[in-house]
Amino acid sequence: MGLADTLADYFGFDEHDTDLRTETVAGITTFLAMSYIIVVNPATLAKQGDEFGGFVVEGYTYAETVQMLAVVTILASAAAILVMAFYANRPFGLAPGLGLNAFFAFTVVGALGVPWQTALAAVVVEGVLFIVLTAIGAREYVIKLFPEPVKFAVGTGIGLFLALIGFQAMGVVVTDTATAVSLGNLAQNPVAILAIVGLFFTLALYARGVTGSIIIGILGTTVAGVALTLAGYGGGNLAADFVTTSGFQWSELPDAQYDITPLAGAFIEGFQNVEALSFALIVFTFFFVDFFDTAGTLVGVGQAGGFLDEDGDLPDADKPLMADAIGTTVGGMLGTSTVTAYIESAAGVEEGGRTGMTALVIAILFLVSLVFVPLAAAIPQYASHIALVVIGVIMLGNVTGIDWNDLTYAIPAGLTILVMPFTYSIAYGIAAGIVSYPIVKTAVGEYDEVSVGQWLLAAAFVVYFFVRTSGILQSTVA
Repeated sequence: MGLADTLADYFGFDEHDTDLRTETVAGITTFLAMSYIIVVNPATLAKQGDEFGGFVVEGYTYAETVQMLAVVTILASAAAILVMAFYANRPFGLAPGLGLNAFFAFTVVGALGVPWQTALAAVVVEGVLFIVLTAIGAREYVIKLFPEPVKFAVGTGIGLFLALIGFQAMGVVVTDTATAVSLGNLAQNPVAILAIVGLFFTLALYARGVTGSIIIGILGTTVAGVALTLAGYGGGNLAADFVTTSGFQWSELPDAQYDITPLAGAFIEGFQNVEALSFALIVFTFFFVDFFDTAGTLVGVGQAGGFLDEDGDLPDADKPLMADAIGTTVGGMLGTSTVTAYIESAAGVEEGGRTGMTALVIAILFLVSLVFVPLAAAIPQYASHIALVVIGVIMLGNVTGIDWNDLTYAIPAGLTILVMPFTYSIAYGIAAGIVSYPIVKTAVGEYDEVSVGQWLLAAAFVVYFFVRTSGILQSTVA
């Protein structure tokens, strides 16, 4: 029996109607879509200047700290994804979560003044709690408490969220002081023009049913950007964007920093002189956001891949949840913020990824990128994020599963969909739907259809929002 046959038997290709080529293409697609985290996570966590908080490692420069964090990001991601591949047999990618890393650096370490070692200790505690709760089935039980309209709305909300992230990276959507977001100056931005051309090229390939269309679009756009830069077009903007969004710096390669000993194990020091209440609140915040970010991603991507059962639940959800729990624990021990499932996994699922083989390919590519730490995300964001817009458009189709004629479904579902992109958080969108569901059901006299667990879940979200937005964290630490 050859390697291909062994992999087919282990991951159950026939059972999931897939093959090695499809799984490999799906894994490459997801990796390309999420590889930006190898650069973005270190850039977010490392402190630069006096304005924001983050890691300051004594005796090491900012550049060295960034490269150490890149190595840790890769290792933590690979550890979680390997568990996803061999234990859960699901095609999901995991890595340190966006938003959670910003909360770690800017709020906990920066605004609250908590040492980064103590913040890592909070991440490790959160991860251990996740492992215990997952092992006893508590996390899967809570996910099953999600109201049906919220489950069916998560995929569409994530689709809008993905599209927003993609359009921002492409320069199509920009911030605006008057309207929050606005259309970028496309005609003046060579990067945006190239990204738009690449997007339509990718959409055309996808519409024609070309296998690997998303990968072809991403790589084609990247090659076009390099070619135009070498030809002298774009006034240097394409080259500058290629550098700043990908971390592509030839000059840094010989000086790559692979020694992570200053970060690994630093969480142990973080347990010293811990103030119990403030530490508990920090753990609570990490726990809550990560719990529902991962839950939302698994349900949303699971819906896109047809993994959900007739009740809208992901079968054996405890297994992919364990991958998230182990990844968070390992990540905190190595020196990075909370690891979570990535919505970019939808890119690989749409390419046909159905088993842990897809995850295995993602993990291998993360580990291979260790060889090229400064080049790890050489695919520029304006190219890689084309995938997010394409998948965002596709995932909008999930909205048809919602009964819009029933307001007790339409209101929670609508809030879930709208709040996700507007607050830049999967967890907040889920919270809006969960809190509104029992209220609306009770208002129309259908309170008997709301379980005690759903009321408790809604109440827990209210408490979370109070802790997160009332300033209690700042006052407690102060």
